Amino acid sequence: MDKKIFFVGLAALASVGLAILLTVIFTKPASFRGTEYAEPFLPAPEVELLRSTGETFRLSDQKGKVVLLFFGYTSCPDICPTTLAELKMVMDDLGDKTQSVDVVFVSVDPERDTPEKIQKYVEHFNKQFIGLSGSIEELDLIWNKYGVTREVTESDSAFGYIVNHSARVYLIDPNGNLRLSYGFQTPVEDIVSDLEVLLK
Repeated sequence: MDKKIFFVGLAALASVGLAILLTVIFTKPASFRGTEYAEPFLPAPEVELLRSTGETFRLSDQKGKVVLLFFGYTSCPDICPTTLAELKMVMDDLGDKTQSVDVVFVSVDPERDTPEKIQKYVEHFNKQFIGLSGSIEELDLIWNKYGVTREVTESDSAFGYIVNHSARVYLIDPNGNLRLSYGFQTPVEDIVSDLEVLLK
């Protein structure tokens, strides 16, 4: 009787061990929800601009953090405030992990956006957000490296002229590589999911 119990227990233990082994072998690694760049991942193009404080911001100095980079402007009537509001929700959902994430908003309208104005604008959404502007020459180099399109269009609206621009959020991983990007109105939970995978 004792032998029978022993072998039953041994068989049960073997079954549990086999189940664990199969789970480890066949469990898929976590997948990203954003648009992935192909490996080998390339270093994100440098962004070097003066902040409202007078200090120089360099994207390359942010290694160790995930950076969510977006291009827009403070007089934008729709896309920019919507995207910044969604990025605020992303940060709210991350809780303590926000210390490892920077949201950086770079102007496509340097004629109206001073470093002080754009910083004040992003702080309406989240005090941690970083707003950057510069000269048309400085910004043009950065726009080209990220493939940002920009077209100034005259308008009768209260905003004055409108700057039509591409609306992608770029995710730079903690190693400084351009890793993912997101189209306009990507669900907040998709961005949060990707960040949690990268921050593990």
